[in-house]
This record gives sequence, structure tokens and C-alpha cells, in this order.
Amino acid sequence: MQENINQIKKTLKLNFKDSGWDNILNPFLDSKEFDAITNTLIYLVEQNRRFTPKFKDTFNPFIETKYKDLKVVIVNQEPYPQLGIADGLAFSCSKTGKPQPSLKYILKELGDEDGDVDLSRWANQGVLLINTSATCELNKTGLHYSIWKPFIEYLFRNINENNENIVFVLMGRKAESWQLLLSKQKILKCPHPASAAYKNDIWNADGIFEKINKELNRQDKTCINW
Repeated sequence: MQENINQIKKTLKLNFKDSGWDNILNPFLDSKEFDAITNTLIYLVEQNRRFTPKFKDTFNPFIETKYKDLKVVIVNQEPYPQLGIADGLAFSCSKTGKPQPSLKYILKELGDEDGDVDLSRWANQGVLLINTSATCELNKTGLHYSIWKPFIEYLFRNINENNENIVFVLMGRKAESWQLLLSKQKILKCPHPASAAYKNDIWNADGIFEKINKELNRQDKTCINW
């Protein structure tokens, strides 16, 4: 797996150059923190503790969303834990073509229950779809947050240092815990749709997607075609 990761790192650097994230993300790829992440994941695989999505997909948000277009960051908790569903973009279900419960609630909120489940269409408009735990052990949630914490801290600090008024959408209490790193950004909050899905309840999103576009309009930026 180490040889594969070395090749993936080379490919990522080329992709980041194309998408404009190279100045921000390449230093992390060359850091001890990145080595620690990959070594931990290698160890887990050796212990037969598989994870999702595939490692090569974990940085898809930075390939699909060009840095110069960045205007919204949707902060999710972690990928879908089932095999073969997560594609690296938060909430996206492009590998199956079928929405998972959280995405069903999101599409319903948008009045588009039969909408496209491949959310690269949002990413291509400048919406960074981030899982703060970029991987998840199969069928076991919540175990990989500490693995990816150094990367998310690095990412959010760098976005905050180099940008102002990016619309950060913090979904759920875990996402809200990152607010302290985002002092120069516009913060919007809503409950995580998974909580409603778990209880088979109504998701009180409070018009979050409309609020995003209102803020973008206020900033004279193009609204997102959800």
C-alpha cells in the first residue's frame, strides 16, 4: 500500500496544480502529519480493518472544486460507512446512483427528491464538500476523527488566513466545534440531517440552502444552482 500511496501523492500534486490547491495542500502532503495519516491507514488495512472511501478518493473535494472558485464550504462529519457508497465528496452518492438517508433529506429540503445524487455538480460551482473525518472504518462510525484532525486543522487555518467571507455551513455539533478556526468567514449552522434520519423525523434545516444563496448574493457572488 505504501507504494500506492507514494504514487497517489504524485498524482494528487498534479491534480492540485490543475485545481489551484497546490500552494495550500502540497506542504501538507510533504509533512510528517500526512505520513502519520497514511501510516495509520496502512496499519489498519494490515489489521484487516477496512475503511471507506478508497484513499485515492479522499481528496476529491480539492479536485472537483477549484480554489479560485471557492465560496462555500459544507462541513460534514464522516463518509457513509457502508462499502462502495462514499466517493470523497460529503453526502455525495455517485458510486451507487441512489441517495443515502442524509442526502434524501437534503434533496427533500431543496424540493428535488429525485435530484442528481452526484454532488460534483455543486463542487464544480465552488462548493467544497468536506468530511472532517475523510475516511470511516467499514460499518463503524466515529473512529477516524483523530486520524484526520491534523489535516482539517491545517486546512481550515489556511483557508481562514488566505480568504474572507467564505460561507461555512456547519452541520451538527461536531462541525460547530471547528468555528474557532474560522474567524474571518461567514458561519451558517444547521442540524445534521443524519439525526433526523436516525429518528425518522423532520429535518429542521431552517432554509439553509436559501440562506447560503442570500449570503452569496449579498457578496455579489453567483448563487449556487442546487
